[in-house]
Amino acid sequence: MPNDALDPAWLLGLGIVAAALLAAALIRLCLPLLQRYALARPNARSSHTIPTPQGAGIAVVVATLLVAGDLIGLQAPAALPELLPVFAAALTLAAIGAIDDIAPLAVTPRLIAQAAAVAAMVWALPEELRIAPFLPAWLERAGLLLGTLWFVNLVNFMDGLDWITVAEVLPVAGALVALGLFGTLPWPAAVLAAALGGACLGFAPYNKPVARVFLGDVGSLPIGLLLAWCLIELAAQCWAAALLLPLYYLLDATLTLLRRLLAGEAVWQSHRSHFYQRATTNHFTVMQVVSEVFVLNLALAALAIGAAASHSALIEVLLLGLGVAAVAVVLTRFSRPRR
Repeated sequence: MPNDALDPAWLLGLGIVAAALLAAALIRLCLPLLQRYALARPNARSSHTIPTPQGAGIAVVVATLLVAGDLIGLQAPAALPELLPVFAAALTLAAIGAIDDIAPLAVTPRLIAQAAAVAAMVWALPEELRIAPFLPAWLERAGLLLGTLWFVNLVNFMDGLDWITVAEVLPVAGALVALGLFGTLPWPAAVLAAALGGACLGFAPYNKPVARVFLGDVGSLPIGLLLAWCLIELAAQCWAAALLLPLYYLLDATLTLLRRLLAGEAVWQSHRSHFYQRATTNHFTVMQVVSEVFVLNLALAALAIGAAASHSALIEVLLLGLGVAAVAVVLTRFSRPRR
């Protein structure tokens, strides 16, 4: 927890506002360059129909890291050395994403570079941080590496519709901030979540349907890593809450991957078979899709906070079951034609 120099709630609120303003200002400055050098042209995966600039995620990432680093340095400077590898890994993924946004990389070198960045972040986790203490530490760390690598990529895969990442990140970040104030989530993770939520809030006006600019891989990859780090910190305290918060993204992306594997499809190729993409084919408007995702994520955030507050394994399992049922209802709705 931070020292008593500043009120924690005030500090987190400051982080949200500062990151929002900084991200919005940086996007405004970068937009002419992105329009010239980083146009996303429609392809098999796209939900847009005209070339649209991408790469605004660099502003989101820079605003997040600057604000979070400053506030943690101000209030809990001893935590900064632990965060430096996380920040470095996020910047590495941002660089990989920026290259891929401008000139697409081959799958293998892109995945190897991502794995190296994720491994550096996982390797830097404190030795005392354990999520499954019944497993050997090396096996748990290997699981975290694979899980984080998948999470980074699924956040990238799910960023295929205007406002959908905003509808995902804001409720998740808000819940993480609340859990930090309750003392469940370590303070540095709560500050990072506040800054990330604020930066995505600053991005939201530019990405409102019909979007003027997209995050791009330069934003979605490091956002996935930063969220994963916060969720790992939370999982050490309450595993059910850490699963509930990103549950929609987890199930949509994972079920889609499994379905494509069973169908014998080349899973590394662009597609439009995620549930949220099928919803737009099934006559849901973009705003209807992101509104349902946002409301679902608010419900998942409430369940996650309840699980963390319960201190009961039985209640955690029951709330996780409710979360799975809620996501299943939305996925079923998205997969059927809307009247």
